[in-house]
Amino acid sequence: MALNETLKKIINIGTALPTSGTTGVPKRIFQPPHKLQAANSIARQVQDITINSRILTVCTLKHAGGLLAQTLPAVEVNADVDVQKFNPYSWVRQITDYTHSHLTPDMARAVMKTRGFDTLNLSGITVMCGSDRVHSRIIQSFIDRGATFIANWGMTEVGPVAINSTFTPGDTVSLTESIMGDQIHCDTKIVDGELLVKGDICVYDDWYHTGDLVTYNNRVYYYLGRIDAIRTK
Repeated sequence: MALNETLKKIINIGTALPTSGTTGVPKRIFQPPHKLQAANSIARQVQDITINSRILTVCTLKHAGGLLAQTLPAVEVNADVDVQKFNPYSWVRQITDYTHSHLTPDMARAVMKTRGFDTLNLSGITVMCGSDRVHSRIIQSFIDRGATFIANWGMTEVGPVAINSTFTPGDTVSLTESIMGDQIHCDTKIVDGELLVKGDICVYDDWYHTGDLVTYNNRVYYYLGRIDAIRTK
């Protein structure tokens, strides 16, 4: 109860979160209340989070993915949220008691290697995955077990659910390591190969240089890598 009250307070007053450092020197970014509330609304819409949802949060609340992708959006509508330290064995044992969970790609790979995953029935469960490249093998593994799987791109500076693709059981996923998404929840443009974004969910009002090199084909964004990593090779 105390945690829920703290999280509700964050929605009303905002909070500062650290960046991962991929856009430069790690820094703390203040998320004002109106930006959080706009991002929460989009996250609920994308993931169909309602008062009846049950969220298993295993990403740390100290970073945007753990706090903003599912936890705050669910708390805002009084859905049940269970915050635990990540353990792939516990996740596999418990996940069928929940409707939603957010994983990083590394967490998803750990879950896939866990005994019991092969026979797991994830029907009715939505798994969002982001914070790094989401390989098609991860997506296929989860939807083959009945999950609705959302490959997601976001940043602390931009919002937790900015660009994503939703995959459902029966889909065949094209072999790629670079899916960003075809569902776009902010203004975007590409300048010299770099993705620029702005909008209600973005912390900054002007166009923000993400530092990500992307392509846009057939209305889908694909991630190529970080500018500083690729252009210094």
